[in-house]
Parts: sequence; structure tokens; C-alpha cells
Amino acid sequence: MKLHELSPAAGSKHSRKRVGRGPGSGLGKTAGRGEKGQKSRTGYSGRPGFEGGQMPLVRRVPKRGFTNIFKTEYAVINVGDLADLAEHDSDVTPEVLVRHGLVRANRPVKVLGEGEIGKALRIKANKFSKSARSKIEAAGGTCEELQA
Repeated sequence: MKLHELSPAAGSKHSRKRVGRGPGSGLGKTAGRGEKGQKSRTGYSGRPGFEGGQMPLVRRVPKRGFTNIFKTEYAVINVGDLADLAEHDSDVTPEVLVRHGLVRANRPVKVLGEGEIGKALRIKANKFSKSARSKIEAAGGTCEELQA
């Protein structure tokens, strides 16, 4: 096969719809734009959210709450997921979790208490929930909090 022999797959390309080219085409006269009005004219583009002059929804609904710019977004992981790591490492750090694809990099890690853990692990994370801490320590492991 040569470069000049390349062509798109059969049926993947459609010919452009030629509107306004006579009554025989089925798209003559008004060219599929209906009858009169602003939408039938050339150059019309409806503004997103425009509701024909009535008060738009975004302005009718009251504003509530705010976004806290100081909020810390944690990458969360459950104790049950750490149990799966037990075969590989006895020390579990955020770097190990990133390497195994369990959390995203460059985010502080918080360990939550869902699931069970059967092996003693040394876990280093930025935060632990109470239930996670109790389950890890009950299994004979330790929890070490890192500074964010």
C-alpha cells in the first residue's frame, strides 16, 4: 500500500448537505430554516441560556453557599485497600500508594476505615479516621501522621 492509495473507511465520510439548491433537493426555498423570524436569518446565533427575554433561570434561582478556598482535597484510601498491599510492602507510604495506582500524586493522603486488615503494617499518611486508626492498631500495625 502506498500513500496515494490511502482512503477513509467506506461509509465514514458523508457529502456536505447542499441547502437552498431548488425544490427537487428537498431543501430548497427556506433551506431547512422554516419560515420567517430571527432564527431564519443569516448570522443568527442564540446566546446560551437566553430564554426569549424572560428572566433566565440562573438569575431566578437564589445564590447559596460559598466555596472555601482554603479547603484541603485529600486522596482517600480505605483500610481494605491497604490489606491488598500487604503482600508487597510492610511500609505503606503515599509514594507506594501512587506507584500502585491507588491514589493520585501531589495530594495529601487520608486513610478511612472501610474494610478489614489482617496484617501488621506501618502506614504513613497525612490523616487517619478514628475507625481506620483503631483497625490498623488492632491488627498490630502503626499509624504515622505526615505533615501536609
